Amino acid sequence: MLKYIGKRLLMMIPVIIGVVFIIFAIMELTPGDPVMMILGEGAPIEAQEALREEMGLNDPFFVRFARYVVDALHGDLGESYTSGLPVFQEILTRMPYTLSLATFSICVAVIIGLPIGILSAVKRYSLTDNLTLAISLTVTSMPGFFLAMLLMMIFCIKLGWLPMMGLSSPKHYILPVIASASSTTASLMRMTRTTMLEVIRQDYIRTARAKGATERRVIYGHALRNALLPVVTIIGVNFGFALGGSIVLEQVFTIPGLGQLMINAIREKDTPVVMGAVMTTAIFASLINLLVDIIYTYIDPRLASKFTSVKRQVKKA
Repeated sequence: MLKYIGKRLLMMIPVIIGVVFIIFAIMELTPGDPVMMILGEGAPIEAQEALREEMGLNDPFFVRFARYVVDALHGDLGESYTSGLPVFQEILTRMPYTLSLATFSICVAVIIGLPIGILSAVKRYSLTDNLTLAISLTVTSMPGFFLAMLLMMIFCIKLGWLPMMGLSSPKHYILPVIASASSTTASLMRMTRTTMLEVIRQDYIRTARAKGATERRVIYGHALRNALLPVVTIIGVNFGFALGGSIVLEQVFTIPGLGQLMINAIREKDTPVVMGAVMTTAIFASLINLLVDIIYTYIDPRLASKFTSVKRQVKKA
């Protein structure tokens, strides 16, 4: 297992480099000159050329990309063109907001979506099942920013129960978490229901019931454990989406997170900030995928035995 984890960590390196290369190329092709943004439109040409040479902007594209990758591997993500602060410091300041919002959203989605999905599968084709399916389809088809603005109109403007902007108190988290967790909750409800229905029809479930096992034992002890693998995949994928997809919600609720930092940097063509934010998001998404694979082995021990058997075959060879 340790070798597998180490191998997956090594595989993350080319993936992250590929993501960084794509974003670096996109930022290179977008219009705008960082020198003009730093010095202003009326700066002398001599000052512009001197700063461009100092920043290495006159070097070829691949030379600048290789320099950036080497510096990033040493922990140097550069400095922001607009604020002059180190990019690592900017990200370290903003990341807790985005990470906490994504974590709370996934927790709420799991707490609500998983039990409702199980209930829908157990009571399939009932009024409860049809109602939850209708709600999940409605929520899934509703854009997150529309739901966020709708919640703001009801609970902030009309009722005045909750604050509208920022994340300075627990009350500030309620609406952003609901807006972020809604789509994930609906996906978990549908996926849990589908996988539970597939597992419930299996022969070993009928055998467990024939042996006199209680319905609670059959559902939670046998069916749920074998239905969790696709559900865990959905949770991991949506966690990665929550990290990157919170950009819109951070703009709506004026949250000083990584998404808002990225949007502002794109507008100002602050390439070091954009690169650092995208790289951080890619690293977190890759680590989440690795964590999901590790959780697989605890849910289904057969996967762990496969890793062991592969290891033995390699040793024999």
